[in-house]
Amino acid sequence: MTAELPSTDPSRLPLRERKKLRTRQALTDTALELFTSRGFGGVTLDELCDAVDVSKRTFFRYFASKEDVAMAPTQDLWRTFLDELETREPVGPLVELLQETLFAALDRMTEEDWAGRVLRSRRLAGETPSMEAHGLHFCHETSRTALDTLHRRFGFDSPDDLRPQLALDLLVAAFHRALDRWTARAPAPTRADLAADMHSAFTALPGSLTLTVAPRVASG
Repeated sequence: MTAELPSTDPSRLPLRERKKLRTRQALTDTALELFTSRGFGGVTLDELCDAVDVSKRTFFRYFASKEDVAMAPTQDLWRTFLDELETREPVGPLVELLQETLFAALDRMTEEDWAGRVLRSRRLAGETPSMEAHGLHFCHETSRTALDTLHRRFGFDSPDDLRPQLALDLLVAAFHRALDRWTARAPAPTRADLAADMHSAFTALPGSLTLTVAPRVASG
């Protein structure tokens, strides 16, 4: 993972930290603007750095690659999820704890036009194979970190217990289905719309586990 997100109100941070946040945001906004208008492959890292007036060395303090900066909006959500998971108190079933933790992370995505950045990022990913690959790697690393946190905080009986991993897998799968539905909304889906789509996906999970099938009966 790259730069950590602050857990406090940015306005309360020291000046140096606020400047770092502004630089990181400028890189994200400019990258999404350039990638959207010229295509992901049509913009070099040098051109992106020149547009923000920073060096490549500065860029790599915040992001590992072009894919990393292009996917920052959703990755920020999941880094905040990991932050929330460190202190979230159990609410009963693990799946409920994970869902409530992700909703809490979404509530912290208060940056202006965060939803717009997510939308541009998702549309870029849909036409950029390297972004999709980067997303899969990030998802794997995030799930592994979350699983380590669950074992450390709640002491599951065995590291070979599949249930925590499957609970995380279900959370991630439902979120991606919600994100797909949200991205298809028109004209400009909001953060509240994403919360609603997440709620619908999470509500559908129990029924998906008990959904039965039978041979189709031929008509006529």
